Amino acid sequence: MQRKDFIIQTGLLAGLGLLTNPAMANNMPPEETVNLQPVLLPPLPLLEHNGSLAIRTRIRSEMTGGVYSSVETAVAPKTMGPPPHFHNALDELMYVTEGTASVLVGGEVVEISAGGWHLRPRLIEHTFWNSGDGALRFIDMYFNQPFEQYLESIFFELTEANGYKEGSEAKISALNALNKKFGVEFNPDAFAKLDTIKNKYGLK
Repeated sequence: MQRKDFIIQTGLLAGLGLLTNPAMANNMPPEETVNLQPVLLPPLPLLEHNGSLAIRTRIRSEMTGGVYSSVETAVAPKTMGPPPHFHNALDELMYVTEGTASVLVGGEVVEISAGGWHLRPRLIEHTFWNSGDGALRFIDMYFNQPFEQYLESIFFELTEANGYKEGSEAKISALNALNKKFGVEFNPDAFAKLDTIKNKYGLK
């Protein structure tokens, strides 16, 4: 069995129906370019939210031949996530390690407590927040595209320290380009929904 077929057919993510998607299989790099190597991810100190949201990439897409990546997230108490949005080509899976994640998916709010998982397929509007009094920590797993690059751009590149002042034309333009590149879209009422959630749950 060739390595690409092994990746697709084994139980790496069995039961989720993600790696058996033929469209995804066709997006795999040619066999000669898939040179996967074992990678040890040692334990790291607890990720601190520093009063807001923080991320830390653990598995990069290139480690898995473009199949999968993984990012840790820490969210401060009473903190809102991104505006409601949806992905054109990205499926994501959340595993909560501490606290309780509130997730708006479609028109429903779901509570995922520590130890719980939540699968969000593409094209479904969603967002998350931490309405608790303690930290929220979770691991997001991304399939079909290197979405860790999108998050790293927002958290580490498009910052005021790099000349991207919040609300500035430069930042808005860069964000629009990034959203287009990664297929992240917002419905016309996304920011109204964001304000409604923040007001309802007393979030910052």
